[in-house]
Amino acid sequence: MDVKSAFLYGKIKEEVYVCQLPGFEDPDFPDRVYKMSSMGELTFFLGLQVQQKKDGIFISQDKYVGEILKKFRFTEVKTASTPMETQKPLLKDEDGEEVDVHMYRSMIGSLMYLTSLRPNIMFAVCACARYKVNPKVSYIYVVKRIFKHLKGQLKLGLWYPKDSPFDLVAYTDSDYAGASLDRKSTTGEGEYVAASSCCGQVLWI
Repeated sequence: MDVKSAFLYGKIKEEVYVCQLPGFEDPDFPDRVYKMSSMGELTFFLGLQVQQKKDGIFISQDKYVGEILKKFRFTEVKTASTPMETQKPLLKDEDGEEVDVHMYRSMIGSLMYLTSLRPNIMFAVCACARYKVNPKVSYIYVVKRIFKHLKGQLKLGLWYPKDSPFDLVAYTDSDYAGASLDRKSTTGEGEYVAASSCCGQVLWI
């Protein structure tokens, strides 16, 4: 069975013979082991679109983005240049009008699955995820802006070149003391937390 993997650039040329799964046996030949056919090139895996080219691999979630835009009715909206307004930080809104908690959680859950390939929306999504217990109208406004940003950025993904030099540079916002919600890290602990989180993302990539 020739198998192409998203993590290999060549083919595995060995032949593999396996027994049939329960319920798929040939009643006339219960002990027969069949040769499987080639599975072909990997193009779709767990919601990830994989394009294998001679010079590298491109992984994206364009189809998934289209599906969630359609699910939450954001296919005909104006786009937003950024996932979050830079001049209006997300603040606690204890007295604000409440929204449907199930809808809010569903939207956040759909966005969380995108953060591994869309690091540009990670901060905004995680900030909104902090209010899943008691969401307000002001929070859903930010979530909707993330969807509007995705509407204008459909064709994004991660490119893994094969032969060209690939120097990975990571940036992290370690100024946790500047957070308007809790202003933690007066002792510098937050910087270590931020660095640890950044390293975890680098290792995953």
